[in-house]
Amino acid sequence: MAEMTAQEAAEWGKTLNFEKVWAIFAEIGQKQAKTDEQLTRLEKTVKRVSNNAGGLNRSMGELAETLIAARLWEKFPGYGLTRAYQRIPLYDKNNQIKTDIDILLVNTDICMAVEVKHELNRMDEVDRHIKRMQLIRQYPPPLITADKQMLGAMAGGLVDPDVKDYAYKSGFFVLELAGESVRLIQPPEGFEPKKW
Repeated sequence: MAEMTAQEAAEWGKTLNFEKVWAIFAEIGQKQAKTDEQLTRLEKTVKRVSNNAGGLNRSMGELAETLIAARLWEKFPGYGLTRAYQRIPLYDKNNQIKTDIDILLVNTDICMAVEVKHELNRMDEVDRHIKRMQLIRQYPPPLITADKQMLGAMAGGLVDPDVKDYAYKSGFFVLELAGESVRLIQPPEGFEPKKW
């Protein structure tokens, strides 16, 4: 709409009556309703995209788990681990799920709980795995008997160096995807895995 001079505005104002003012408000209301409808559609689109992104993120995590789990026990030759199980849920005494184990490596007297992230890049992920290890001891699945020695590891498609150092200080082994396989990142000198 072009700008009006004060004189033009005064002349235009003389032509207004109740019906014209009402029509202007009705037009503004219609435009507002249309804007609200567009915002509602946009919100639904954003929600749908967010849900799809969450699904993609979950799929990436599951892909990383599958790639890392394949023959993972071979990365720990001194421990005699022979089997890998994936996505083991932990239930409390009331049959409520407490957490899960992404990958569980076992033999007759040792087990290793491996937490997998498509990107291992946050310190709090290590802290959560510490809590998970405590929950595993508190609510062990049938594969883990009280007499089994339990170790922990963390793995990722990409591993942040600071997070790797923190994981080692916390007593976890650290693994990283390398091409089509996974490699155990060399532990620091004097590293002793924590026994949970």
